[in-house]
Amino acid sequence: MPAPSPDALALTSLVVPVSELQAEFLYAAESVAERHGLTPARWQVLGAALAQAQSVADIARTLGLARQSVQRVADDVVELGWGDWATNPRHARAKLLVPTEAGRQVLEATQRDQLQWADAVGSRLNPDDVAALRGLMERVTTVSRAYWDEIEAGA
Repeated sequence: MPAPSPDALALTSLVVPVSELQAEFLYAAESVAERHGLTPARWQVLGAALAQAQSVADIARTLGLARQSVQRVADDVVELGWGDWATNPRHARAKLLVPTEAGRQVLEATQRDQLQWADAVGSRLNPDDVAALRGLMERVTTVSRAYWDEIEAGA
């Protein structure tokens, strides 16, 4: 096996810290959501329908999740009284998920807590560092996707 290049080692050195950051973000989401009886999945699905009623398939596409898992979570949200099903004028069988007033209230309270966490953590960071990190993450994602597109095109 050939020795890894310095570029490969540099990129590979990001894997663990990025995974730790993802785990921290997930922990924060779970902690914030739990205070309001939500799970991160319920928060995501209900939040996706907040601005505009959407079908389960549309929510799944937007979130990059399997339709079946979104259906299960949407059913939970409706059962808990945070959402309801509305007629979809574009598709008779694919109902639209619509947040109820209780759902809107739980989302607003959850979002307030999330912003409180983000303000507390963000105030301890240098805004220029955050912007640089965001730019780097976007660039790595773009380059990686281009790599996989090239592989698929060559296949």
